[in-house]
Amino acid sequence: MADSNFIDYVKFCSRSGAGGAGSVHFRREKHVPKGGPDGGDGGRGGHIILRGNAQLWTLLHLKYKKHVIADSGRGGEGGRRTGADGKDVILEVPLGTVAKDAETGEKRFEITEDGQEVILTRGGRGGLGNDHFKTATNQAPHFAQPGEPGIEEWIILELKLLADVGLVGFPNAGKSTLLSSISAARPEIGDYPFTTLVPNLGVVSYRDDKSFVMADIPGIIEGAAEGKGLGIRFLRHIERNSILLFLIPADAPDIKEQYRILLGELEKYNPELLDKKRILAISKADMLDQELIQEMELEIPKEIPYVFISSISQYNLDKLKDLIWQAIHA
Repeated sequence: MADSNFIDYVKFCSRSGAGGAGSVHFRREKHVPKGGPDGGDGGRGGHIILRGNAQLWTLLHLKYKKHVIADSGRGGEGGRRTGADGKDVILEVPLGTVAKDAETGEKRFEITEDGQEVILTRGGRGGLGNDHFKTATNQAPHFAQPGEPGIEEWIILELKLLADVGLVGFPNAGKSTLLSSISAARPEIGDYPFTTLVPNLGVVSYRDDKSFVMADIPGIIEGAAEGKGLGIRFLRHIERNSILLFLIPADAPDIKEQYRILLGELEKYNPELLDKKRILAISKADMLDQELIQEMELEIPKEIPYVFISSISQYNLDKLKDLIWQAIHA
């Protein structure tokens, strides 16, 4: 995913169409000089609709749409003919897109399935024609109902990547290297902090043609929940992951402390993230001998399953996949 193409936040004005006015009309035929009212109803205004598309992974195509406007409905006609409905506007979005009210921040709904359609901004109803208003005492009503106005509102769309596993770690922990080693994803990799500037998704093959999806997000630093670094912008991408895979390098000064800091940043951002299943992978383990591994195991938090791995030498990657698969289906 190129950073210029990955857009996970857009804001635009959504305006649905107004309903068409009902018709005031009376039946007039050669042998029926005083026919009753036969005004038709107005057509419905066009909706603004979101539709899930599994082939999309970014909101880039909506980045420059500042106004989305649907057509209004047509007015009714004589002979009880209903006016045409306004044309709906359908916006295709990636799975995991959340729609929010821009003024209140209230979540409206989330698109999670391919082809799923949800009305974002509803079009106005068409007005009733004068045919609906005839009574025993008023058999020739000279009025009809106007159409409802459309709705104008500001909308925010946020994308949360849909993945089974979310990679959590500091910059330079080896998250991108791991993702490229066990999937076909090819994130940018470099020996400096914040190489990863956008989230990356990879499909990891498992035994017997099974697979799961892993997401790598930009590294978290201490203070990310207060806006430091890049992590806070992308933390929403792990809210939908069922498992959090913490990645800490073997040469870290204090594995237990780094794990504690990462947990703390997640808790400050969203305490519910701590309810997710967790696995700890100690990366760059190809530089360790068995004696050193046994010493380091004494420092690892007891409450989390762990494994020592090396993405470069492929050491224990199958064991890591087994741990992940068991956690997903536990």
